[in-house]
Amino acid sequence: MKTTTNGQEAAGRGSPEGWLNAAYESLTESGVDAVKVLPLAKKLNLSRTSFYWFFEDREALLEALIERWRHKNTRNLVERTQAYAESITEAILNVFDCWLDSALFDSQFEFAMRSWALQSEDVAEEINKADAQRVEALTRMFARFGFEHDAAYTRARSIYLTQIGYISMKTREPLEERLKYIPEYLRIFTGVEPQTRELERFYSRHGVAGAS
Repeated sequence: MKTTTNGQEAAGRGSPEGWLNAAYESLTESGVDAVKVLPLAKKLNLSRTSFYWFFEDREALLEALIERWRHKNTRNLVERTQAYAESITEAILNVFDCWLDSALFDSQFEFAMRSWALQSEDVAEEINKADAQRVEALTRMFARFGFEHDAAYTRARSIYLTQIGYISMKTREPLEERLKYIPEYLRIFTGVEPQTRELERFYSRHGVAGAS
């Protein structure tokens, strides 16, 4: 990505973040084929040539999109597996924050990336790497609470593949309905009874008093 230290010189050209945001919108709304310089310029009401002030070419923009996805989805998920927790159920609730907070994990972005991977071997490889990294992080989370490797790995995969299934199927359900099943998911994934105080903290940070 090109940079400039002269703000006045770049006036009228937009910004790298502006171009990247427009590319993100096009990718998530219409797929990677819509991420092209001229349509993005029209969307931003900028000249086509202004794009090249910030990016070498379309491929550089696509790489920036992939990097944003790595940073947003994979890094945040891995960090949530490492967050402080007193029990395995609380640790999983930390991860579940990703499924309910788009600031932590962008499901629409994830779906778009997986759709893009169907057209690109390179992106498919990125997806494979991310899947492995995320499952490994979840496995380490279980191991931290005393689960043997096979049990930790199997439970990690169960959590992860369940959520990817939600994303791939574009499942939509009211927040209250989804939260209602959280305790049972915790029992299934851990074999441990969740504590009321853990659930209440989880509900509270998602703006719900509790689930019936």
